[in-house]
Amino acid sequence: MSMIRSRLRSLGLITLLASSASLLMACSSPSIDTYAGSGPELRIDEYFLGHTRGWGMVQDRSGEVTRRFVVDLQGTKQDGRLTLDENFRYSDGETQHRQWTFVPTGDRQWRGTAADVTGEATAASNGHAFRMQYVLQVPIDGSVWEFNMDDWMYLQPDGRVLNRTSMRKLGIELATITLAFQRCPCESGR
Repeated sequence: MSMIRSRLRSLGLITLLASSASLLMACSSPSIDTYAGSGPELRIDEYFLGHTRGWGMVQDRSGEVTRRFVVDLQGTKQDGRLTLDENFRYSDGETQHRQWTFVPTGDRQWRGTAADVTGEATAASNGHAFRMQYVLQVPIDGSVWEFNMDDWMYLQPDGRVLNRTSMRKLGIELATITLAFQRCPCESGR
């Protein structure tokens, strides 16, 4: 009987630790409402219309830069829908295309879809910030892995947007993506 109690206590402790970790992770991210009233206001359906370029990098858990890239976006808007065609050029020569479609679902709120996204992305903006959460399918060594993406963008006073994305699997951050966007005509530096 004491062995069963000991195992139940151990199981209870593990459950408590797991619950605490989940709670801490849920509380660790700011709310989009934190940025209410800040400016300049970031409206993705205005900022990303036309041609925008972004320069970025992917870093692994240790902080090592594993990939660098340039992305050109072409944004169009029709019947309230925002379409973003993204063309990535990686430093190793690989190219990738993604097309996002965003539909407004309320004041400063969006629902987004793309071919390599499981389900729908949820997105909202407030003040100078924009947040989007989604599950991205990433091919790795012949398999497709799904990562939970937590994507934050911040419009700067000079018109550039800084973007930081956390890539998580099973609640653990495995990589981050950092980007700087500029509306075109862009400065040279492909």
